[in-house]
Amino acid sequence: MEERGYKTYMAPGSSNEKNTDDGQASKENFIHLCNPHLEKMKEDILYHFALGTGTHDFPSLFGDVKFVCVGGSPSRMKAFIAYIAEELGLGTPGCDYPNICAGTDRYAMYKVGPVLSVSHGMGIPSISIMLHELIKLLYHAKCSDITIIRIGTSGGIGLKPGSVVITRQSVDATFKPQLEQVVLGRTVIRSTNLDEQLAKDLMQCSKEIGQFNTVIGNTMCTLDFYEGQGRLDGAICLYDEEEKLQYLKNAYESGVRNIEMESSVFAAMCNLSGLKAAVVCVTLLNRLEGDQISSPHDVLVEYQKRPQKLVGYFIKKSLGKV
Repeated sequence: MEERGYKTYMAPGSSNEKNTDDGQASKENFIHLCNPHLEKMKEDILYHFALGTGTHDFPSLFGDVKFVCVGGSPSRMKAFIAYIAEELGLGTPGCDYPNICAGTDRYAMYKVGPVLSVSHGMGIPSISIMLHELIKLLYHAKCSDITIIRIGTSGGIGLKPGSVVITRQSVDATFKPQLEQVVLGRTVIRSTNLDEQLAKDLMQCSKEIGQFNTVIGNTMCTLDFYEGQGRLDGAICLYDEEEKLQYLKNAYESGVRNIEMESSVFAAMCNLSGLKAAVVCVTLLNRLEGDQISSPHDVLVEYQKRPQKLVGYFIKKSLGKV
C-alpha cells in the first residue's frame, strides 16, 4: 500500500526564509521530520551515536554542516575526512580526527569544517538505524541546505572493475524503484528516486577530473550479499549458472549498472526528510564474469578512493575552491 499523507516538522525556531545583505529574502532548505512525537520529548537520545540533546549542543557542534558523506566502513570514513580536510585546506598532514561517536562501537563520525563523515555498516537495517539518528541530529542542529552522498563499493554489471556508478534510481531485486517496508504489520511502499540534478553535477565533476570511467545508471539494492545478488559461491545456492546470468542480464537491460545493499532505504529516507541525496559507488568486479572479488589488495584500495576523489572534487567545486 502507498503511504498516507504525512506532516513534516522543521527545526524549532527556524524559517524557510532569511534576509540577504541586499534585503532580499532567500529560501533555505531545512530538515523535515515526519514524526510529530518528537516535539513532545524533552530530550532526544541518539543511542547508537552516544549523543543526546540533553548532553550535547547540537547547533554548536553541527550547525555549520552542509555536506554529509556516509559509507559502510569506519576506517574508510575516517580516511575520507582526512582526505577532504587536506583538499579544503582545513587540516595538516598526519592530523588525527577524533571520532565524535567514541562512546559507542556501532558507528563512527568525523567532522571537519562543513563536512560530516559517518559510517553506516552493511545492509538496509544498519544504514536505516544510522539515518534515523543522523537526520534527527541534523534537525536538532538546525542545519539547512544539506547535500548527503553515500560513497561506497558495489558489484558492477557490464562495467569494467573500477568504474564509478552515480545512481539514477535505486531499484529492488525485481527492478522496481521502490522500497517495501513492513510497518505495524502493513507493507508500506516508498519512492527511491534520487536528486537528478545532483547526479548530473557529479557526472560533470567526473568529466572534469578525467581519471576513471563514470556512468549514471540504476543501482539494485538487495537484502543480502549472496543469494539476493545471484551469487554461486555462498553456503546456499539452489539455482544454476544459466539462471544467474539470465537474471543479471535482465537487470542490465532494465538499466541496472551495479548492485549493493543500502541505496533503497537511503533514497527513501532522504526523500521523506527533504534531503538532496546521491549515491556514488565504485564497482569492484563485473558480475557477468564472476562472483568473487579477486583483484589485488592495492588495486582494491585505489578503486575505493575513486568515489572519495569524485565527491571531494564536487565539494571543493561547490565551495568555490576548484
